[in-house]
This record gives sequence, structure tokens and C-alpha cells, in this order.
Amino acid sequence: MLFTSFVFLFVFLPVVLVGWWTLRRPLWRFAWLTLASYFFYAWWDWRFLPLLWLPTINDFLAGRAIAGSSDPRYRKFRLVLALCIDLTSFGIFKYSGFFLDSLNGIGSLVGLKSAFPGIEIVLPIGISFYTFNSMSYSIDVYRGRVPPTRSILRYACFLSMFPHLIAGPIVRYEDITWQLDRLERRLTAGLAAAGLFFLACGLGKKLLIADTLAPRVTELFAAHRHLELAGGWLAALTFALQLYFDFSGYSDMAVGLALLLGFRFPQNFDSPYKAVNISDFWRRWHMSLSFWFRDYLFIPLGGSRRGQARTLFNLLLTMFLAGLWHGAAWTYALWGLLHGGYLAGHAVLRDARLTPRWTWLNRAITFVCVLWAWVLFRAASLGEAVDVWKAMLGLRGVEAPQRVVHTFGASMLVFVAALLVFVNVAPNSWELKPRPLLRYGLAFGLIAGAAILTITRPSPFLYFQF
Repeated sequence: MLFTSFVFLFVFLPVVLVGWWTLRRPLWRFAWLTLASYFFYAWWDWRFLPLLWLPTINDFLAGRAIAGSSDPRYRKFRLVLALCIDLTSFGIFKYSGFFLDSLNGIGSLVGLKSAFPGIEIVLPIGISFYTFNSMSYSIDVYRGRVPPTRSILRYACFLSMFPHLIAGPIVRYEDITWQLDRLERRLTAGLAAAGLFFLACGLGKKLLIADTLAPRVTELFAAHRHLELAGGWLAALTFALQLYFDFSGYSDMAVGLALLLGFRFPQNFDSPYKAVNISDFWRRWHMSLSFWFRDYLFIPLGGSRRGQARTLFNLLLTMFLAGLWHGAAWTYALWGLLHGGYLAGHAVLRDARLTPRWTWLNRAITFVCVLWAWVLFRAASLGEAVDVWKAMLGLRGVEAPQRVVHTFGASMLVFVAALLVFVNVAPNSWELKPRPLLRYGLAFGLIAGAAILTITRPSPFLYFQF
């Protein structure tokens, strides 16, 4: 079930909200939201519900066992066991086919026949997000950051909550536990106004912008062998903008839906294309994922505390795994390594005080680096990415200005230019302060209405595939 579908907006969501705000006892409210979220997930494929129940039971029991023991060795063993169970399930469904194909590819390079049968396993929707949500709970209990919950229903409600279940943000238990302790008793005008504001912003970003760009992105990357200079840059730019508005739109909708239920989710986007360096970009783009890898991988590896060489290695390894988290393909792994190289290079230049002094130049360099990497993120293969990169470097030829306008259309070029100005100048959703006033309601009601009118066949959010 998609956030941008009629059945979600006009059937599922109203029913859930009525039930949530009508029930009074916390136990019944948790049960209602949990069952609604399971129904939401099962709408895609009910057979994969056990994969959501597995980390729910596994990490709930692990948290109780870790907190109930004073033996350091047993506590560590119980944590490692829980993480192994989570990662095994995650790895089988997301990476088994990829690794077997990779081993067969390596074998063919040295003259061996395929030793492993090709297998295709359906990737369960949202598995990357709810697995990481659940893992962070066990780790935080082990670290003493959060007390373990005594109610498996409460934990199931946290983990399966439909606003963040499918594509994030990655909400940690410590972000939500105090809110579960003090549930809002009624939907106030302030909560409703903020929730509808974020919902309208997300609908507008996804349906009016990202979905408008999507067909052009598909066309440009499909023609990767024939692109020239302007076509190469337009392919990279349109995808960068499509992904920005698609995922920030989902993040806005998740925050808005949570607010309509009385919950406050952490910010997941902070104008990432305004970043002044690559580190700043990762503090702004998919913030919940960036902070997850920082807190649960980069820092435990030693962070930047063990000398420059170890810091650079930690950055490369962290970003390599972040790339693989996005997808079981070498393009994602190389994309992660490329960003790891960016981060390592920036760390060296920063320590040597060789970074530019001008903010505008830092922003331009950062954006071009991010844009270059997005080509690899979008490409179906390394060869496709290389074709687009060659076009961007002018190695495939340079179009005349008249041909550029004729080929790509003046309206599309103006649209892309306007969006580039918007993402670099306009405030983001979190910087706006909507109030429950008539003029705000009319403005964002018109945005939501215009977006809903474009719904014909709802298209999935890009991050659903991860």
C-alpha cells in the first residue's frame, strides 16, 4: 500500500486515525496501531509478515536478557546472538543471490563453470529499515542508553509503525519510548496542522515533481550510449532532483503521518544540496541512516581517534557497507566506496587546511561530487555509468544550443533550472513554521489537492527498493 494511493489516503488512513483517537487505554491503542501496521505491510504480500515478526521477537527477548544479566560475557554473547539472527535473515533475503552471482562471475573469469545455481529471492519491502531499527534497540539496551521494554506489544508497535515501516526514517527506540509512555490523548489543532502540512509537502514533492521527472530520467539513462555533453549532465541532474524530491517527499509524509498519530519523528532531510563539504552532505542527506552508521559502525571501529590512516580506513569501510545497504549490486558498493573516498579526501585536505575559503566554491564542488556519484547510484551497470560519465566530460561530443532545446524541450530545461535554484535557495520543510490559520490551510490544501489529482497509477517511492 502506497502513501500516494487513493486506498491509503481515503480509506486506510481515516480508519486508522478514527480508531487510534477513539480508543483510550494505551494497551488497546498499541494493539490497534500494530494490527493496522501489519495490515499495511501485508497489503504488499502477507507471506513476508514472519520476517517482520522475527526481529520483533528476537530483539525484544535479547533486550530483556541483556538487561537482566550482570555477567559481561553473557550480555555480550546475547547481543552478538541477536545481531547474528537479524543479519542472517537480512543477508539471506537481500544478498544471497548477489553473492552467488558474484562468485560465479569470479569463477568464469578464471575459466571455471558456474558452481552455484542462480537464485532469485524476492526482496521483502522495508527489510533494510526495520532490521536496522530493531538492531539499534538491542545495542542501545546493551550500552545502557534505553531500558528494555516489558511489553512485546509496545515493542511491536514501535517497530511496525506504518509511517516509518517501509522506507524510514530509521527511528530508534530512544526516539519514541518517552512518547509511548505519554501518548497524546487527543488530536490538537497544532498536531493536525503540522501533520497535514508535512503530508501536503510530501505529496507535492512526490507527485508534482519527482514523478514528473521520472520518465525523463528513464529515457536519458536508457539512451546512455548516445548521450553527449548536455545530455549527460541533464541525466545526472534530473536523477539528482528526482531522488531528492522523491525521498524527501516520503520523509515529509512519514513525519506528517506520525504527527497525525501524536508522534514526533526525527528530521531526515536538511537541504543536503546546500552542503559546504561532503561531511556536511552526509549530515543532511538521509540523516537517520547517516547517524546510524556513525553511531553503530564508524565510532565502534575507532572513529577518528586512532590516527589518520585508521580514520581513512574506517570511513572507506563504513561507506562501502552503507553502499551495500542500499542494494545488492556492485554499483551500490562502488558508490559507497566513492563517497568513502570523498570523505577520506576531505578529511586529509581539511587537516592540511587546503580546503577552499569561499562558501560558494565549497558548495559547488560538493554538489558536483555528489552529482557524479549519483550517476553510479542510478545506473543499472558500471558500463552504463561510464557512458554517462564520458558524456558529462564531453568525450561523446557537444550539442549545439539549438539542438539541446529541440531535443530536451525548453519547458523541461526551465523546470530543471528552477528546481536547482529551489533546492539551493528555498527553506526546507522543517524550516517553515506552519500555523493552524486559514491562509496556510488553503495554500497547502491546494498543493495536496493538485497532487492528488495527478494520481492515476501510483508509483513506488525510490527507496522502497532498499
